[in-house]
Amino acid sequence: MARLRIKQVKSKIGGRQNQRDSLRSLGLKRIGDVVVKEDRPEIRGMVAVVTHLVEVEEVD
Repeated sequence: MARLRIKQVKSKIGGRQNQRDSLRSLGLKRIGDVVVKEDRPEIRGMVAVVTHLVEVEEVD
């Protein structure tokens, strides 16, 4: 199964509560944090909420 490498590149300060919650659920706490998650619809949905705050790339 494919995996997603997600890196936080912008601050969550000033964002809506659902955006802050999505970042926390993804495991991102601060700028520069990187997590690797399975490519599932739940993860894609959380990433869609914060596309302007993160960079996403597929890894094998």
